[in-house]
Amino acid sequence: MAKKIAIAGATGAVGRLVRQMLEQRNFPYETITFLASQRSAGKTLQFKGEPHTIQLLEPNVFDDIDLVIGSTPDDVAATFVPWAVERGTIVVDESGYHRMHDHVPLVVPEVNPNAVAEHQGIIASPNCSTTQMVVAMKPLHDFSRIKRVVVSTYQSTSGAGVAGQADLIEGTRNALEDKSWDYQAFAHPIAFNVIPQIGSAKHLGYTSEEMKMVWETQKIFGDDSIQVCPTCVRVPVSNCHSESILIETEEPISVEKARQLFDAAPGIQVMDNLEQGVYPMPSNSDDRDEVFVGRIRKDISCENGLAFWCVSDNLRKGAATNAVQIAELLV
Repeated sequence: MAKKIAIAGATGAVGRLVRQMLEQRNFPYETITFLASQRSAGKTLQFKGEPHTIQLLEPNVFDDIDLVIGSTPDDVAATFVPWAVERGTIVVDESGYHRMHDHVPLVVPEVNPNAVAEHQGIIASPNCSTTQMVVAMKPLHDFSRIKRVVVSTYQSTSGAGVAGQADLIEGTRNALEDKSWDYQAFAHPIAFNVIPQIGSAKHLGYTSEEMKMVWETQKIFGDDSIQVCPTCVRVPVSNCHSESILIETEEPISVEKARQLFDAAPGIQVMDNLEQGVYPMPSNSDDRDEVFVGRIRKDISCENGLAFWCVSDNLRKGAATNAVQIAELLV
């Protein structure tokens, strides 16, 4: 058991959710330490009804820590993770910095939990858009190997942090009043608009966010032959990412069988009744830990194709929940 644990980036949006989940899930520990930048160090936060002083994220703080969950930007993770590993601390890293390093397992507990045993001090949690997709893919892939995935994402502004949320709220308010808004997180207005670019130009016309979905999916399943064609789009939704997913399998999977597989899989909840208007939406998936699946149907353009709709809370399962689940595997 990891007796002494810490949260790095404890005051951020995801860090706050990690704190909440550790408390709700009664995560076992003897001591807990909250770490943040100079801006928050020295301030006090409440955890399980007790005040805790936030400590500065610096090398020596890891001298007495067994396990740390890191919810920090990539550049911060690149700096602090080596400090922790050198001192024997195991790091569950939510940043994107270590995900594709060969010696770092990339883990989604519902998909590849055994990969945690391969860690050399660092375990990475995937990108939020990848996480919900591979959870949904897993039961189908186990039944009949998935050869190809075509996915279009509808990603919420919470994925761009506090500035993204402000751009949505204030941008919309100002647009309704026929006023301008100085957008901080997005290069184009998000109010009453969709932006077909998340991340920078990366590879053959695909963005960095899109290539994460390609490379991370292949790494998680341990199969570089899985073909993934993603299009990542930012939409004017506050929280929860939605995805339209089309898979092609080696052997056909009927709609009925797919629904059975989804129903039996951990972490998935099926909401699928088109006639009654029942399907996942951000409005009914927010603040939940499950990956929701609906609109399950045969791909009428492909003999072995299956199409479905997938929604998940990107701050929870896409980030905080997945990291805490990894930590639970370790203890």
